[in-house]
Amino acid sequence: QVQLVESGGGLVRTGGSLKLSCAASGRSFTANRYHMGWFRQALGKEREFVAGISRTGSSTYYQDSLKDRFTISRDNAKNMMYLQLDRQKPEDTAVYYCAADEGDCSGYGCYAVRKFDYWGQGTQVTVAS
Repeated sequence: QVQLVESGGGLVRTGGSLKLSCAASGRSFTANRYHMGWFRQALGKEREFVAGISRTGSSTYYQDSLKDRFTISRDNAKNMMYLQLDRQKPEDTAVYYCAADEGDCSGYGCYAVRKFDYWGQGTQVTVAS
C-alpha cells in the first residue's frame, strides 16, 4: 500500500505563490517505481489533471493552461513531490490532490484521473481576489 499526504495549501491573494508538497510512504514504496501527478477539484466540478511527472522526474506534463504558472518536481531520495503555484488566480481555488501509479508510462494519456490507484486526502488552496 502507498500513503500520500499533501500539505502546503492555504489562502493566498491573486498574484501570490504557494508550494504544495506530497509525502509518500508505504511498506514497499520505492519512489522511482511510481509516476505521479497533481490534480485539483473545484467545488461543484470534476477532478482535473494539473501536472504529472515521470518516475525519475525526467519528463513533466502540464495542463496546457497552467504550464506557464505551475511547476512540478520530485525528490525521490526524500519520497517527496512538489507543485509550485505562481501568479495565482481566483480560478485556481480548489482542493489539490497528489496521486501515484506504479510503473512506467509516458505521455499525457498516463495522467487520466481513472488511471491512478493511490490518492492523498487533498489540501485546500483558496485564492482571494
